[in-house]
Amino acid sequence: MALAALGAALLVSLTAGVGIGSVYVPPGDVWGIVGHHLGLDWSEPVWSQVRETIVWDVRAPRVLLGAVTGAGLAVVGAAMQALVRNPLAEPYLLGVSSGASLGAVLVIVSGIGLFGAVSLSVAAFAGALLALLVVYATARAGGRITSVRLVLSGVAIAAVLTAVMDLLLLTSERGNEARTVLAWTLGGLGGVQWDTLWLPASALTLGIGVLLLRARSLNLLLSGEEAATTMGLDVARFRARMFVLLSLVTGVLVASTGPIGFVGLMMPHTVRLFVGGDHRRVLPTAALAGAVFLVWADVAARTVAAPMEIPVGVLTALCGGPFFLLLMRRDARRNAERGVG
Repeated sequence: MALAALGAALLVSLTAGVGIGSVYVPPGDVWGIVGHHLGLDWSEPVWSQVRETIVWDVRAPRVLLGAVTGAGLAVVGAAMQALVRNPLAEPYLLGVSSGASLGAVLVIVSGIGLFGAVSLSVAAFAGALLALLVVYATARAGGRITSVRLVLSGVAIAAVLTAVMDLLLLTSERGNEARTVLAWTLGGLGGVQWDTLWLPASALTLGIGVLLLRARSLNLLLSGEEAATTMGLDVARFRARMFVLLSLVTGVLVASTGPIGFVGLMMPHTVRLFVGGDHRRVLPTAALAGAVFLVWADVAARTVAAPMEIPVGVLTALCGGPFFLLLMRRDARRNAERGVG
């Protein structure tokens, strides 16, 4: 029921996301234009060429990228929380997004493209993986990983990576590109085209597919490393493989949109209230919820201060900041009840 409800909500959200803007396009015209381009002409074209361009060339790729990014970040956040057994884990807070951003900025500033069109995504993946490994190793150095130690490690690594990125931008000889990258670091969905949408969509498909196949292993980790090992799971190998997968998905998404925070924190916790903690239910439900959330966040970013556009990363931070504080307070209360410092 939750999947059906969220699926219907996503369909409505996609339609509204494409139709709402400085030029309003009715839902009938939206689907008529989409059907026309897909070769499904179920009605006579009654829309103008301007509306067709707005719907198909400008808004549809952007809205789909928002759905893909929201779903990907939510799934990555849910998996991270299971892998490190910490409710506060998510790409933005753990510095993974900062690592991906630094990798992408290095390619943009240097102009080096060893891997052609996917160079930006490859560099973002490498930066995300390196940042995740450093944060995990730092948080684990003192023994048991706690919420505070993990978050502090993520914040510290993110601060260092952001400082390096800012230094690169300030010393870059490409002034116009530096300004573009500074705007990109706030997170946004603008500028996407149909020919660039396939890469984040492929990363999302790969990530969700693999994680659903290993949902049972994620469930085992919730009971602790020793219990998971007793049940036959090679925790170290499984965690290493999942870190690579999550870094790949995060890197590709960050390369496409810039760092967008807190989606991976809010959505998994929200859906667990309705479907429980089984990752066979959490992962697909969180993906749909994340897609719906980011589509509407982008609609708000385009319309709240029109004609000026607010970076969507700013709006997600405004929602996620209070949510993070509530989780921190809840976690501190639970630790106090258990007598844990």
